[in-house]
Formats: sequence, structure tokens, C-alpha cells
Amino acid sequence: MKYTYTEKKDTRSGFGAGLAELADKNPNVVALCADLIGSLKMEKFIEKAPERFFQIGIAEANMMGIAAGLSITGKIPFTGTFANFSTSRVYDQIRQSIAYSGKNVKICASHAGLTLGEDGATHQVLEDIGMMKMLPGMTVINPCDYNQTKAATIAIAEHEGPVYLRFGRPTVPVFMPEDMPFEIGKGILLQEGTDVTIVATGHLVWESLVAADELEKEGISCEVINIHTIKPLDDEIIIKSVEKTGKIVTAEEHNYLGGLGESVAGMLARKRPTRQEFVAVNDTFGESATPAELMKKYKIDAAAVKEAVKRILAN
Repeated sequence: MKYTYTEKKDTRSGFGAGLAELADKNPNVVALCADLIGSLKMEKFIEKAPERFFQIGIAEANMMGIAAGLSITGKIPFTGTFANFSTSRVYDQIRQSIAYSGKNVKICASHAGLTLGEDGATHQVLEDIGMMKMLPGMTVINPCDYNQTKAATIAIAEHEGPVYLRFGRPTVPVFMPEDMPFEIGKGILLQEGTDVTIVATGHLVWESLVAADELEKEGISCEVINIHTIKPLDDEIIIKSVEKTGKIVTAEEHNYLGGLGESVAGMLARKRPTRQEFVAVNDTFGESATPAELMKKYKIDAAAVKEAVKRILAN
């Protein structure tokens, strides 16, 4: 396999590291948290810039309103709480106070998807990408590992406009180069192939690389693309790939309704119709278990990607 790893880290720690770096690099960056400093790894930012940190408490809607207000003064607010509380609980505030007027607020959402694990269905948000991508002007980013999450956190501070940055709780392989620049809206071709295109986001990028490696041993050649930015979607890299392979599998830790797969399907339907299989949660809530157990049961792991590839090649 071209990409290997020597350690595992949680992507939320990548966010914390990126935010800490921004404390030194950009004096306009401010951070807000809804009583989850440790979970969002915001301690180092607070050590470096205590005067630019605001502990809002368990008042997420108020946090979004304060962030919108701070953006008017020229500050660049980064809000921090769980993905469920960053979207469902505060959707009205995001729509009316941030998205509608294009406020320069960075909504940073940890503990996304099934891999939140034992906290169960009430916290395992699987619809957040769909909710946020439907807001006009909202950029939606879902990085794959520690290094990419750190780079994305730093990059969005330079991007003008609202951003939804999604990351997770579990430790996952760190395999993206530490020094790779993060380009919003530009997918990354990780592996070339000829039989099928696999387009993945977040934790499913590594799972897709594992699946592609195993399939190669069976004589199946997979092209693997890391789509870290779901909106705006990199149409060009996807179309170029499917023009070669003629088939596509999308893989994500999200409900198949509203996620990356639907964005890709809609784009291809308009520009280059292509047969597609979805690796995603099938319109259901999660439950309490370990991340690995949940990924296996809900068919969003490497084995599920392999099955999807074989299905599309068989038809």
C-alpha cells in the first residue's frame, strides 16, 4: 500500500493543534466553547490566548449568536461543541444569524458519526452533512486524519465565509503527509486504478485504502479519491476518474440520504451519468457500542467498501 501509518490519533486532536497554531498566527481568531474544552482539545489555545477564549457553557444557540456578533467586529470565531449540538440544536441560529448574511464563522464539530461509539444514538449525528450543505454559502469540510484536520483548521481561518468543519472522537491511522497543503474544494487522488472509482470522506478514506489494497490482491484495480470538502465539491477530479473507470463507489460515515454520496450522484446525473454504489448508513439511527462494532454492523468499514466494489463490478 502506498499510504501507511505508524501511529493513530483522533482527528479532534488535529483540530486542537491547528487552533493552537492559529493562536500564534492570527490575532483575529477567537474561540468559543459550549462547556466541552477537553473534548474539543482547546486547552492549548486557551494557554496561548486566554483573552480570546469564551466559555459559553451549555448554551449552544447563544454561542452561535455571540459568534455571529464577534464576526461583525472583524474577529474570526471558531465555535466548538459536539457535531449534534453544532447542527440540530442550533440550526435556526446558524441559518438566520450566520448563513443568511454570510458571517465569517467557523462551526467546528467534534464527535461526529457512529464512531462516537458508546454515547449512543442521541449523540451519533448522521444527518449533519446534509443539513449544513443545504445552507447557501456554507462550506462543508470532513477531513480524514489528524494531519488533514490540523491543516484544514488552519486553512479555514483564511477562507472568508461560514464553514462547517466535521471531525471525530476515535483514534484513527495518521497517513496523510504532515506538510501537505490543504486546498478547500480540491479532492486528492490517493491511488490510481482502472476498474472502479472509490470516492471517500472522513474516516472512510482509510477504510477505502485498506479495501483497495485487499482488492488489488484479487486482481481488481481501484482508484481512490479523498474528498475532504463536500461543498464545494470537486467535480473535475471525480468526472476525470469515472471517465476512465465507468463505475463509482462513495463511502462515508453518514446517512446515505443527504451526504457525500447524494452530492456525487446529483453532480454526475447532471454532468456525466455513472453507475454508483453507496457505502453509508442506511436511513437509521445508531446505537451504543464500540466504533469498530458499529462500523461493521452498519456496513461502513473496509469490508463494506469491498462488497460495494464487487457488487458494482458484477452488474
